[in-house]
Amino acid sequence: MIKPVQLLTTGAAVVLASALAVVSCNGPGSPGAQDTPTSGTVAVSVDETFAPILQAQIDTFAKLYPNAHVKMSFQPEEKVMLDLINDKVKLAVVSRELNAEEKADFAKQTIVPTTTRIGIDGLAIVLNRNNPDSLLTVAQLADIFTGKTSKWTQISGKKSLTDINVVFDANRSSTARFVRDSVTRGAALTTRVFAATSNPALIDYVATHPNAIGVVGVNWISDRDDPAAMKFANKVRVASITSRPNPKPNDYIQPYQVYLAEKTPEQMAEHPELQNYPLRRNLYVINREARAGLGTGFASFVAGKNGQLIFQKSGLLPAQMQARIMVTPKL
Repeated sequence: MIKPVQLLTTGAAVVLASALAVVSCNGPGSPGAQDTPTSGTVAVSVDETFAPILQAQIDTFAKLYPNAHVKMSFQPEEKVMLDLINDKVKLAVVSRELNAEEKADFAKQTIVPTTTRIGIDGLAIVLNRNNPDSLLTVAQLADIFTGKTSKWTQISGKKSLTDINVVFDANRSSTARFVRDSVTRGAALTTRVFAATSNPALIDYVATHPNAIGVVGVNWISDRDDPAAMKFANKVRVASITSRPNPKPNDYIQPYQVYLAEKTPEQMAEHPELQNYPLRRNLYVINREARAGLGTGFASFVAGKNGQLIFQKSGLLPAQMQARIMVTPKL
């Protein structure tokens, strides 16, 4: 497996930062008081695959703005979007932009939501620690997820494991949708697939079932300063993946920050060892507020300097920072 090269980041302009300086005409305590970008109460629905990173965001935001109360719920992606459309929440944090049907629903409400990219996430393929087959291609994953490959012996010929059991975090989750959209290319998933009740339950299942293969957001296992994340990471083995045909051993990579960063064709031509992690996806905050309330303030924080530094620390790639790839020259 290729080792991660160094990743340096530089700050970029803060997205929507001015919203944090806005003060509502109806300040706290005045008649008909409303929330402001830094005070009040707002409901936010978050794709549960991003629970660790968003919990870190909300904890920091609450310390900076003690009068702000962000009520966050973690749910499968489909439920998150329904809550946003039905005005049960003002913000949604998901791994995709609005589709045509959702845009039409908001048009009927005469609302134009604001969508801001806030980070780049990777999906980690997790295996039991006793699984010897930890190097997988995207083509092999497609065959596993569709059931074309149903036994581990079909991967490497090793006899230690038999039937493959595929597990996702929840029904209608964003990870299952991503696999269908970007790995199986619309083909139906294998019948040997089931949903755990949560990401921790998925990790526990893979840790105790040698034949299992699971898919989790990398933020569950990437923050080396978070004891909970390291506890999860130590339970399982993260597979190394490549999209290259006829790969060599050094072509397989894991979802480190440097591989989540988009490399230019020029960079990869100059350094053939570099590649993009194939299971990467964008992370967005979608805001339906019609005014600069607390939802806008929290969205601004997540997209701004402090929020982006939290992404960087967690092992994800900040959206508002430019990555510069540094490769040690050969002697």
